Amino acid sequence: MRYGLLGEKLSHSFSPKIHSMLGNTDYGLFSVAREELDSFMRESSFEAINVTIPYKQSVIPYLYSISEKAESIGSVNTVVRDREGRLHGYNTDYTGLRYMLERGGISLRGKKVLILGSGGTSLTARAAAADMGAGSVTIISRRGEDNYENISRHRDAEVIINTTPVGMYPKNGEALISLSEFPRLKAVADVIYNPFYSELLLEARKKGIKYANGLSMLVAQAVAADSIFFSEERGAALPKEEPELSAEDKKKVEAIHGRLFFELSNLVLVGMPSSGKTTVGRELAWELKKEFRDADTEIEEKYGASIPEIFEREGEQGFRDKESTVIRELSKERGLVISTGGGAVLREENRRALRQNAVTVFLKRDIEKLSLEGRPLSKSREELYSMYERRLPFYEEASDITVDNNGDIEETVRNIVEELKKYEAFGD
Repeated sequence: MRYGLLGEKLSHSFSPKIHSMLGNTDYGLFSVAREELDSFMRESSFEAINVTIPYKQSVIPYLYSISEKAESIGSVNTVVRDREGRLHGYNTDYTGLRYMLERGGISLRGKKVLILGSGGTSLTARAAAADMGAGSVTIISRRGEDNYENISRHRDAEVIINTTPVGMYPKNGEALISLSEFPRLKAVADVIYNPFYSELLLEARKKGIKYANGLSMLVAQAVAADSIFFSEERGAALPKEEPELSAEDKKKVEAIHGRLFFELSNLVLVGMPSSGKTTVGRELAWELKKEFRDADTEIEEKYGASIPEIFEREGEQGFRDKESTVIRELSKERGLVISTGGGAVLREENRRALRQNAVTVFLKRDIEKLSLEGRPLSKSREELYSMYERRLPFYEEASDITVDNNGDIEETVRNIVEELKKYEAFGD
């Protein structure tokens, strides 16, 4: 490979897919152990690489030159070899981070900003915050003067930027702080892109606080890096500084961002028992070219018993515990259509897990049309009405889109697809 991403643990990186979308199919992953970094940097024949954790500062001594921005930040994420074989370093993370904030409508001007983390990306966030006119910037680390034990003295923070990997796949659901501690908070940005919505961002969404995730940052820095990678091939000298994103570059960012989200996100169906989630889900999976998974079927296969048998043997509590385990596992996966059990949304942990990588659809069907057969918790029409009243607020909280399922399946699927097109993340 002549191009790629240098890091230590890279198995779940999106970078090869992004660069392939940019036309570079010779882009792969260079997973290098710390003790092998020196030989990699001295002996490899790569043309250009991106650099991620934990090497954004470690590569600097191997560079012939470094851009003014990267030098001032003290972190490099893009390295290019010139025609004489010399290595030059840049920081296109800076370009990406600013794009992420601006795309999310997050202004730092005059604001008190907390940056979680003290690594290479934290250095980039500090530079961006200063250049974007932040009123003050405080770095929160595990052992620094400002840390997670005394973070309460910064309750007046207005913007929080997470630059740590806490909450990143496979440790989904973890968070360093709770946003409830910050009553003046206006916005949250998280450089994590897997999952799309970290625990911090899920909390921000629920509170109605502006938020931005790391996918747009990842794509924007890749577009900026790509322009540097091929500068000489395209007849220009290597730039001395990171190029700004042009209007055409920004169109590329948005196009790739939309394609990635569409391909990699889950579509989750929630709703009452027998509202058609499984039937509609299968048709949607075929229509959207995604894999279909039914949460109830997953439970039965994992635990070797039918849903009624689990209820009879362990009661509702035992079933819900098993359901939560399966939902937690399913929600970490990518590119699925997932149909859930009617009561899956009752637990907040399930609602949060389902939304971390997904657009969620509340599938509504008239109560009179719902079946009672084989339903442990709904043995009469009156019980169904009562159940619906109790569960409706949870369905609404868990969903991004609501679609009626009283017509035929084809009509329902068409309506969901149309709603998805209106939904921002699935737009062109």
